Amino acid sequence: MMIDTLSAPTQPSMQFQDLQTRLKSLWRSPDEFDVGNCQVLVVPSLSLDQSELQKIEGSHYYEERLLFSLARLRNPHTRLMYVTSQPLHPSVVDYYLELLPGIPSSHARDRLDLFATYDASHKPLTQKLLERPRLLEKIRRRLHPEYAYMVCYNSTPLERELALKLEIPLLALDPDLLYWGTKSGSRQIFAECGVPHPDGSDLVETADDLAEVTADLWERQPHLKRIVIKLNEGFSGEGNALLQLQPLIEADILASSRGERVQALRKALGDLRFQCKTETWEHFERKIHDLGVIAEAFVEGGEKRSPSVQGLINPLGLVEMLSTHDQVLGGPDGQIFLGCSFPANVEYRLRIQAMGEAIGKNLAQKGALERYGVDFIAVHKPEQIPEWELQAIEINLRKGGTTHPFMALKLLTDGRYNKQDGLFYTRQGQPKFYRASDNLQKPDYRGLLPSDLMDIIMSDRLHFNSIEGVGAAFHLMGCLSEYGKLGLTSIGNSPEQADEIYDSVVDSLDRAT
Repeated sequence: MMIDTLSAPTQPSMQFQDLQTRLKSLWRSPDEFDVGNCQVLVVPSLSLDQSELQKIEGSHYYEERLLFSLARLRNPHTRLMYVTSQPLHPSVVDYYLELLPGIPSSHARDRLDLFATYDASHKPLTQKLLERPRLLEKIRRRLHPEYAYMVCYNSTPLERELALKLEIPLLALDPDLLYWGTKSGSRQIFAECGVPHPDGSDLVETADDLAEVTADLWERQPHLKRIVIKLNEGFSGEGNALLQLQPLIEADILASSRGERVQALRKALGDLRFQCKTETWEHFERKIHDLGVIAEAFVEGGEKRSPSVQGLINPLGLVEMLSTHDQVLGGPDGQIFLGCSFPANVEYRLRIQAMGEAIGKNLAQKGALERYGVDFIAVHKPEQIPEWELQAIEINLRKGGTTHPFMALKLLTDGRYNKQDGLFYTRQGQPKFYRASDNLQKPDYRGLLPSDLMDIIMSDRLHFNSIEGVGAAFHLMGCLSEYGKLGLTSIGNSPEQADEIYDSVVDSLDRAT
């Protein structure tokens, strides 16, 4: 059965819309030094398909990635409430507070309230909160609705329900607009904006229909060697699989009848090459029924990169460009997000920024709010075309893997992004660059505590130096002991220096373990 990808999202509830109107008066640019009263509730719930999320080791520690939101405490009359599934280690909290520029950490700590659900189960944090009415009431009593709002990692009906129960607005996408951040919704917006994107299929929800639309795609593009099969709501590339067409090409299936071609493709789906090493066809087929799936032409190319652009739609409906990155991808076929470097290559960063801005304006007209990202594929064939060929791949209507590294850069350097050249400058005019990863992971790192990490980095003088404006900032420290996994943003005055700092951190950890 074909899913109707053209149906508009449903109208949100009037009660929620009434709450959201407060955002226009509450919202301040993060670049402003705000002396007004403000209260921010941070609920860093990864309210995504939990079976997909569990493919990522240590994913329940990803709630720590928004701890860079503590930067809001540099405003002296801002109070912040941060909720997690399990209590945060005190040394992790101290680490972030000590990074705050120009304000005593004790002053910031007095304005920070930490809450935990004491629940390590595989449920979204927001759901855990809603299941604990006493904890919810304790949070509600501390809120000042006249100047409070909530922020989250991604917005779903769960976050909307929580905002309604707490009677504060949600600085995030209205869940009724989530369609525009799916694989099929992204393709529709690309078409509306005239942004180049790979040929692909409509959304389907059965394996038989997937074989049909895959056959359509192959018939339109007979030169294809591979086709990407994408769950409509995959996370970090883990919902992608690759269909190798070479065995079918060798069997001359393209020259056979339509029925035989569809039958051969249906059989070949059982041999999909999954980007997640634990995925199976049986499980993937069930997710097709739950989430829907598309088939998309795999973009081939000798020299290929994966840039992205990040933007923000503020409550006034204005689009602000935040950053560009070159993403570091891994997995069997380079489909899984591992990290990024800022900024994207000078040869295409302003082009993806322009396309990202057009997409942001389209989203704003549809009522979208807060952060969004657009992923691209860049292919360089200098013997044919001198400039990089760019194709948009997907829109993420949430915070993502490139959000917290840029938050770290702003927190630590107090600078600004310059849209004219796509660089980030400190107040003194010094450009800054970084390399970041959520996946610095080795078995030998297991057993290291956050305090051990600090000992190692301090001994080798690799921590961020606020005077020189270079060094390393860490996240996912809670993940280190159990999984040997750590997040890192290395900031330098050049891309080469950022790489050098990153490599030095790895060398230090390797020597120590």
